[in-house]
Amino acid sequence: MVAVFGAARPHHAYLFANRRANRMKVLVHDGIGVWLAARRLNNGKFVWPREGVSTATLSRPQFDALVPGLPWQRLAEGGVITVL
Repeated sequence: MVAVFGAARPHHAYLFANRRANRMKVLVHDGIGVWLAARRLNNGKFVWPREGVSTATLSRPQFDALVPGLPWQRLAEGGVITVL
């Protein structure tokens, strides 16, 4: 992980998904140590950046939408998800 992201930065989260995109692991550096959390969706998939993009920066509202499996890319002002 250090070769790809550099040293883990305090108060940052690093998200990883499996190939089927139905499981996600989150590593969070809290300033003292690193925490690991995992999430699995029974139905559907987590939405990730396009193929070939290895990293993306999410705002807090986007992260809060991603964790329950909501379409975080379509998050508009006020935390409202827009319908296409």
